[in-house]
Parts: sequence; structure tokens; C-alpha cells
Amino acid sequence: MGLFGSRKSKETKKEPELQKDLAAPIKGVDPLENVPLGEEAAPTGLSDRRKLPSKEQRAYFESISNERASKPGGAIARILEESGLVSAEMVKEALKRSGEEATSLAKTLSQTGVMREEDFVDALAEGLGMEKVDLNTVNVTPELIQQIPPRVAKEYRIFPVRFDDNTIEIAIADPLNIQATDDLERILQKKVIGLVAREEDIIRCYKKYYEGDVFVQIYESVTEDLHQKELDANLDQYTEIDINEQSVEPVVKFVDLIFKQAVHDRASDIHIEPQRAGLVIRFRIDGVCHEVPSPPKKWQNNIISRLKVLSGMDLAEKRIPQDGRIKLNLADRKLDLRVNSLPTIYGESIVMRILDQSSVILGLEDVGFLPDNIAIFSELIRTPTGVILMTGPTGSGKTTTLYSALSTLNNPETKIITIENPVEYMLDGVIQVQVNEEVGLDFGKGLRSMLRQSPDVILVGEIRDKETSEIAVRAALTGHLVFSTLHTNDAPSAATRLIDMGTKPFLVASSVQAVIAQRLLRKICPHCKRLEHLDVHGIEGIGATELELENGIDAPMPVGCDRCAGSGYRGRTAIHEIFVMTPALRQLVTRGEPSSRLKKVGVRNGMRTLRMDGFRKVALGQTTLEELDRVTAADN
Repeated sequence: MGLFGSRKSKETKKEPELQKDLAAPIKGVDPLENVPLGEEAAPTGLSDRRKLPSKEQRAYFESISNERASKPGGAIARILEESGLVSAEMVKEALKRSGEEATSLAKTLSQTGVMREEDFVDALAEGLGMEKVDLNTVNVTPELIQQIPPRVAKEYRIFPVRFDDNTIEIAIADPLNIQATDDLERILQKKVIGLVAREEDIIRCYKKYYEGDVFVQIYESVTEDLHQKELDANLDQYTEIDINEQSVEPVVKFVDLIFKQAVHDRASDIHIEPQRAGLVIRFRIDGVCHEVPSPPKKWQNNIISRLKVLSGMDLAEKRIPQDGRIKLNLADRKLDLRVNSLPTIYGESIVMRILDQSSVILGLEDVGFLPDNIAIFSELIRTPTGVILMTGPTGSGKTTTLYSALSTLNNPETKIITIENPVEYMLDGVIQVQVNEEVGLDFGKGLRSMLRQSPDVILVGEIRDKETSEIAVRAALTGHLVFSTLHTNDAPSAATRLIDMGTKPFLVASSVQAVIAQRLLRKICPHCKRLEHLDVHGIEGIGATELELENGIDAPMPVGCDRCAGSGYRGRTAIHEIFVMTPALRQLVTRGEPSSRLKKVGVRNGMRTLRMDGFRKVALGQTTLEELDRVTAADN
């Protein structure tokens, strides 16, 4: 029985032969020379699609292969010439450097700037009448990975895409190598359909799913435990978990591996989502969710129970949401996981936010402030009194930025108290209070008590209602510096939001010193980015300087490589909109002017909007216009 259930009897009978065959060298040897191939099966399932090579198409492939054998590069040159992308002379020059393989030629043409590798793949697919596949869109499951042994995938530079009982579709970088397809049909004992893909994407997927990722580690460390009936002595505390026919031990290993892989992949959140067909696991990396190989459906209850035990939740309670916390001690860092469970129709959904204690001790440059904004923000946080608000959606880094400000102010002469729900980061030298509404400790009551502790600086996790708003405002008016957060689309809207909550306009106008709106953008991967010149038509209206409008800018474009997992982006940076109260703006707030009016006056006074600040990051080569549009399109 395999890791994810038993295979069909027909496949199981082949297993000893397959293991024996894989022991032989693949190149230049027929690994299954003693296995009869039989008659060619009639097209069924996947095989009845247009992309299945017909006898005529196969004959065409063979003629191309013969053409390449008789005339180096002839077949590829003809395909590229017919595409109109390059001339025969360009191909001949590239062939001198690269050799005859399609993959090497693609890299050479790309590196010399003759054509993009993406265009090469498109031309190859079009010229051969084959389907091109984007491996980023493939639904990779453990069953799919199991169709091709790791050694075969590596030797032939292929990756599985889809399969059924009789057919398997594979991504291949050199579709002209029909010998490889013949070998694979003998090895896999299925009809093989080649789909054209970039070699770089195939290598990336191989490394992700066959080398060192969750799936292989689980396969190696858990398979031998699947039939184990007894619990280890150190697992007594988990005896409440429904074991059924398997040991809890594989689940324990699986959960540990998920934690390690999430940290390795720089994930900010881990999503465990029960679905009708199985348990889906996704990591949020740089603000975007990525699905990872999932465990068997029958592990669902054990995995969720394991996480609930680790986070201190009530195992028996499955009808209401719960919150918990997990502490992870790694070799070089300590992490906190903020855990939430939510009942759904298919089981409890678990989301874990990974909080890195080391990330809070950041300089303002590391948070993403541009130099001129650093000067403004540094001056603001050193004012003795007033309210400074951070606004933005959940997950936009507001708390990290505020804790960076607190770290800057944290010294023996300054008393700092925070009240949060929950406390996300532990900061030495700061008194931190966690809201506990079950015993009546909410933001309002906690804030009133904090004022009797004689603080200099106060951090209120979030202003949610009139009571908290008024206490924070009055604290600022009585000599305290108050930091807090709000959920608004831009900075000027914060003032009107406080007024809408019921705080009097004159109190808001006199207490608020500044509002900083923040968003997170993915940073361009420095290892694979390419530059594209944009003229005035591509950059006008979003904060370009006169010189930039006149000459245009060289904007980075995502490409994708192994280091960024093919996304073209790696890491994130923040963009900001700093709305500083001036006497004129205070008068407008007191009169109850709308936020649109406040924004116009703020821009006239020199405020950069989120899109303007983001464009500066584009001009500096840190991110792309596409990413800026994705994050700030709603703020236009």
C-alpha cells in the first residue's frame, strides 16, 4: 500500500519490474527490453484529446528528428524561421554556442537578447502542433507525482501534468526528442503525450515536488509508519484523537513537516481547508496563496485535532470558532503561530499566522519607507503628544510598522504600554496587555486602566468603537503619545471614520497628528528580472516627474526563476501615504469636510498617495507596475 492508498492491481503487478528497470542506466539502454509493448491502445480518456499525436503527426515528428540528425539545427531553424521571430542566420549563430538541443538553443537565444525563452516555447508548440502548458496552473497532487518516479523525471527533464488509467500527459522541454517519449512509454507502460514547457519551469517543479519538499519528506519519513497500530509512549497526551486504522505518528510528522516547509518557503500564513474531495493545504507567500501537496482525506480529523491540541483549543468543541497559539523553536529563531479554527460544512478550517519575533526589530528602511518618508515618520513618532494612526487592510503590515516605531522609542527613560487582541510580538522593556473579553477586559476598560499606570507612549491594537476612540483621543489631549490602527482605504478617510464612530470633530482635529496608510507590494526578483522601457503613455498620472515623463523609465518586469519559484517576485516591501495634519486641514476636519476634500488638500500640500509612492518603487526598480495595479487599483 502506497502513502496515499493502494494502487490498482494492474499497476501493483508492475511494481517489481519497474523497480528493477529503474536500476539500469536510462540513457542508451532499453530499461524494459524484455517487456512486450503489445498493440497500441485505442484512444480513451485523456487520449481522445486533440493533442494526442496521430500516426501522421508521429511521422512528422520522425521526419523532423531525421532532419535534425542530417542537418544540425535544421528542424528547429525551420520552425523558428516560419514563426517570423528570428532569421536563419541568428539561429546558426546561436547553434554555434549552444549545440543542437532545443533547451540549450532557447537559453542561448534568450541570453543574447535575440528572443525571449517564452516566445521560443510558443513557436515550438505552434510549429509542432502541440499544446503548451503553464506548470503554474497544474493541480499537483500526490497521486500525480507518483505517476513518474523521481529518477525518471530527473533524467528525462519531464514533469507530470495529467493522467488516467491509460494515458499520461507530461511537460517536456525538448519535444523533438521522440526517443525519450518511446522510452517513457516502455517505462511507464502508458501512452505518453508530450506538452511543451519551459525547461526552467520543469526543473523548478522537479525540485519543489521531488526534492526536499513536503511530499518527498512525508513519503520517506511516514510510509513505514502507516500500518503501525500502537502509539509511542511520548504520544499518550493525544489518545483522544480518533486513530482508526492508522497510527497518530505519521500525522505528528506531517504537521511538523508542514511547519518546517512553511518557514522554509517564507510563508506568512498556513491554511488547512477541508473540502469535499480532500484536505487542501495552502501557504500564503508574499501575499499570494500557493497550494502544496495534500495528505489523504482520512488524515483530516487527526491533523486538525493535532493542531487544536498544540494550540490549546478545546478538542471536543467543533461548533464554534476558537483561537489559540503555538510556539515554534527552530535552530536559529523563535516563531509564534496565531491559530484560528472555523467550523465549515466539511470540517474545521484552520488558519495559522506565522509571527516572526525577529522581524519586529526592523529599521524604518527595512519596513519600506523611502528616505523622505523616513524623515517625516521619525519626526512624527518623537512628538510628545497626539494620535498617530496606521490604516490598511488586514495583513498589510500595520502592526510591524508600529512595533518598529516602538522599538525606536524603547529606552529606559520612556514607559510604553500596549493593549492588543492578541499580542502578536513580544518586546522587551514594553508592558503588554492582552484583551480578554471573557472576563470583561476589553479595549475600553484596559485603556482606562493603562492611563493610571503613568505611561509616556500607548499602543492600542485597534480602534473599533466610540468608547475606545474617545479614550484614545482624550489620552492624547492629556499628554500621551497614542499609536493605533484603523481599517480605511486611505489615510484622509481615518479622520472621517473617527467622526462616524461618534467622536466629536473638534476632538479629532485637535488630537490626531498624522495618519499613515500602508500596503504591501511584492518585490521583483533581482535574479531574473528584465527591464522594459515605458514612455509617457504608460506612466502619466501616477506621480512621474517631468524628467521621467519626458524620457520614460526602464521598469522591471517579472520573468521567473528557481529562486523565486517561477513567480518573478521574491519578498515584499511597503508603500505609504502619510497624511500630516496642518492648521488648514484641522479646520476642514472640524467643519466635517469629506475625505475626498481632505485628500485633495493633502496632495496639494505635498502628500504622496499610495499609488504615487508605489510608482517611486517602480522607478527605483523594486517592483512592477502590474503589481502596483494589483494592490492599489481600488484606491484610484
